Amino acid sequence: MSRKWDYQIRINLSDSAAQLLRRDPKCEEMASLAVILKRHNATLKCQFDAFADYVTEAEKYGVKNYPLYEWTKATILDPVKKAKYLKSFSLYVGSKEVYPKCEADTLEADLKSMAGGEMITQIFKYDTNPANNPQPPANSTQ
Repeated sequence: MSRKWDYQIRINLSDSAAQLLRRDPKCEEMASLAVILKRHNATLKCQFDAFADYVTEAEKYGVKNYPLYEWTKATILDPVKKAKYLKSFSLYVGSKEVYPKCEADTLEADLKSMAGGEMITQIFKYDTNPANNPQPPANSTQ
């Protein structure tokens, strides 16, 4: 029996679009993206914000229970990585971080109409198969 993997769509935005979206997700300039998100019951989460939330939670509840704390904190403190992740957004469908391939495929297809423009610079589709994804560092300080 073959395993069915779940998927996640991530998009990279232009600097200006990322700044607008982080400041005001409902801004008029992002209306065309909002239409697509609504059609798929999807929301966006900035990767930098997700990392910062993880660090904040770890510091609140005890870093020993958060194996990627050191790596994640170093990532958000690194100016080059910060700039990269401020433009990277994960798409959640129905509040799920990962979702079936059919949902990812249709969302990706709708987003492609906006790719390469003033807003979306890149679209990525990731699956949950560990063989296709980098694994967390063995030593979280790497």
